[in-house]
Amino acid sequence: MKRLLPFLLVPLVASSLLAAEPEFPLTEDSKPQDGVPKGELIKFDFAESKVFPGTTREVTIYVPRQYDGKKPACVYVNQDGVQWNAPVVFDNLIAKGDIPVQIGVFIRPGVVKALNGREALDRFNRSLEYDGLGPDYARFVLEEVLPAVETKTTSDGRAIVLSKSGNDRAIGGSSSGAIAAFIAAWERPDAFTRVFNVVCTMVGLRGANELPTLIRKYEPKPLRVFQQDGENDNNIYGGDWWMANQELERSLTFAGYEHDFIWGKGGHNGKHGTQVFPDAIRFLWKGWPEPVKAGTSKNNMLNDIFIPGEGWQVAWEGGKFTEGAAANAQGEVFFNDIPNGKTYKIALDGKVTEFLADSKKANGQAFGPDGRLYAVATAEPKILSCNPAGVVQELAADIRGNDLTMLANGNLYVTEPSSDLKVPGKVWLITPDGGKKLVDQGLKFPNGIAASTDQSLLYVAEARSHWVWSYQIQPDGTLAHKQRYYWLHTPDTADDAGADGMEVDSAGRLYVATRLGLQICDQAGRVNVIVPTPNGRSSNVVLGGADRDTLFVTAGDKVFKRKVKAKAAPSYEAPLKPAAPRL
Repeated sequence: MKRLLPFLLVPLVASSLLAAEPEFPLTEDSKPQDGVPKGELIKFDFAESKVFPGTTREVTIYVPRQYDGKKPACVYVNQDGVQWNAPVVFDNLIAKGDIPVQIGVFIRPGVVKALNGREALDRFNRSLEYDGLGPDYARFVLEEVLPAVETKTTSDGRAIVLSKSGNDRAIGGSSSGAIAAFIAAWERPDAFTRVFNVVCTMVGLRGANELPTLIRKYEPKPLRVFQQDGENDNNIYGGDWWMANQELERSLTFAGYEHDFIWGKGGHNGKHGTQVFPDAIRFLWKGWPEPVKAGTSKNNMLNDIFIPGEGWQVAWEGGKFTEGAAANAQGEVFFNDIPNGKTYKIALDGKVTEFLADSKKANGQAFGPDGRLYAVATAEPKILSCNPAGVVQELAADIRGNDLTMLANGNLYVTEPSSDLKVPGKVWLITPDGGKKLVDQGLKFPNGIAASTDQSLLYVAEARSHWVWSYQIQPDGTLAHKQRYYWLHTPDTADDAGADGMEVDSAGRLYVATRLGLQICDQAGRVNVIVPTPNGRSSNVVLGGADRDTLFVTAGDKVFKRKVKAKAAPSYEAPLKPAAPRL
């Protein structure tokens, strides 16, 4: 909900007066109060980071008097050190019982000291650590700083024990510190569920401007957010802070997040944030220990596919690297554990059995209209076929394939990548009579492959870019009208989307296994939905199960499954013309 603080009316006499920074007087919650127990501040230097090597920084710990050193405490983490008169506010609000007893951890940004400070400048890590997308800063806080905090004790010998539950943790900051806080919670909602966000740098310095779009495409996460910004915030080379923060608010509303915000007329500073901090921190901790819950998104495709409350389950685990998901006409799912050279079958009752003890380290696989399982062998350059009894035959040689798909007419398409980017990747056609034809080349590591629901188009994932190519399939099986078509999101930790296995459903939507998880696209080539797996990995995807409405995703050493509203449209069955997308 939008709340505006009243401001003093200023006579319209001079533009300089109109542009003056408004005053933001502090409330009593931000001032020391007689009789309120005072917490202790402990400072130390931290210089042992592996995430940000060579950096040193100051860390300040706030420990309230009410903390007994026996039970894990709630945690508030703040970037840029101590802000908001936070120790005083915590003293007052803890004493009132408005917020739980919590330990504050105030972290300065890192600096790599110059070897000779008289002749060289230090390297300032603030923008690197704070402004970029990705998990590094969250890892730094969770794996390095908080464990270091727990090695300290108070002046009277109380041990510092921090809760490991995300529901017991808040994180906040101002400007770049605010975007660092938001990204840490976004990347690790299991570790932080409450975010205080002041004049947030949600702009194009290191990619944070993409977040409002991503928020709309992901399933809502269990986060509670408080925002503050003012009309006179920065408007410089990286973007317009005021507009960007309003865009963030609109995205949070669209995606169903629990959030509150307060807009004003201030500039790029912490004055207004300091004034509202007591109310903001009350909002973030309201109802605790009741957990923060994920909301309901207005994303139509997300709601059309996924069932509320139906999350991921482990269908199988214990392998090394799973790949090549495929489902037969009955909905049984087959996948490979490549390093072990085995193929497994997931029956309709969920039981997993070994189907082939030696699958030649098979990678991609697909079923054909004849009921046979077709696969590419990585141990040798061959395409194999296998009957339901597990008898393997060689279909084609001299193709070191990666993935494949077969159409209802028996045409089999195979991708053949090369780890050397100077060697062009290829797409092969193998016809029912055993003929082999090169139908395209030049792609950067062609990987996953799928046909459109009506089998008029062929889709090829280019793993070393952020594209999925589209071709029109000609009557003789050759390909025409090649086009970079599906635009995929790329994580900040990589230079490509890492697109791998793909699947289409009966509505014509394309599911692509990527570094970010499943990216689900409409027929017009646009990503509408992004859904990660629990372990953050995905290499292939198929719709299987008794009603062919369960997503199965191969994900490293596991296979995950999730029942959905979508239905499979296997390319080995008769073509199905879906409804046209909205353009």
